[in-house]
Amino acid sequence: MTRIVHISDLHFGRDNPALLDPLVKFINGSGAALVLISGDLTQRARHGQFREARAFIDRLSPQVLAVPGNHDTPLGNLFVRLTRPWGRFRSHISRELEPCWKSDDMLVAGINTADSRAWQRGKLRKSSLRRVCAHLLTSPDGQRDDRLAFVMMHHPPEHLEDSQKRPMRHARSGLAELNACGADVVLCGHLHTWSARTLRDAEGILLLQAGTGLSNRVRGEPNDLNLLHVEGNRLSVERYAAEPDASEFSRLFHQVYAKQGGIWQLVS
Repeated sequence: MTRIVHISDLHFGRDNPALLDPLVKFINGSGAALVLISGDLTQRARHGQFREARAFIDRLSPQVLAVPGNHDTPLGNLFVRLTRPWGRFRSHISRELEPCWKSDDMLVAGINTADSRAWQRGKLRKSSLRRVCAHLLTSPDGQRDDRLAFVMMHHPPEHLEDSQKRPMRHARSGLAELNACGADVVLCGHLHTWSARTLRDAEGILLLQAGTGLSNRVRGEPNDLNLLHVEGNRLSVERYAAEPDASEFSRLFHQVYAKQGGIWQLVS
């Protein structure tokens, strides 16, 4: 069994400092092999904010993989935004914008869905989809690897029907491609709300959306994170949350999913 912590939307520069130590303590005590951060590590992509994010990552015991969010490219410096949009992320967080990882029971592939020419709306690039699918189709004959496959991105590829935000560009066609090449789970953030559901346009994919780990822009929900347990075709999802003045992240609930016949089922 492999454990993963999934967090998102830390927004250093608009964070709640009181939750920083409890978050580090939870992650380091979780037994996780991996921490996945699905974008928006900073509020305005300033060097000082990235340094804070880097200091947080350096305190974590598990390996960390992160992808950029729309807040991680400078808004206030148009020249840098258009010519070197990911320079600060690469300098402080990781040279790799779309990291990949493998273990005996799972695959992870990151996608950079942030668009430096748009403030909020993301996009799924064909080059990213090709790269992810190449990582998921790892057998010599090009067949689907039988390990559980996670794809991490900042923007949700599908919104609830009452959402006021526009979905990513190329989201529907991108989902079809991810489904075809064997993606099992998409991890994302962006909306500062938590969600777990199968996708309408791709029943073979489970969407797990984290809220915000540290931001004080909580939009009516507590700061939260996901603790995932991977065992064969079963995925245990635990949501942990902390109120603004809390000293720890506490479990809100626990769900177990199993993929049967290519479709995710909630089994407990």
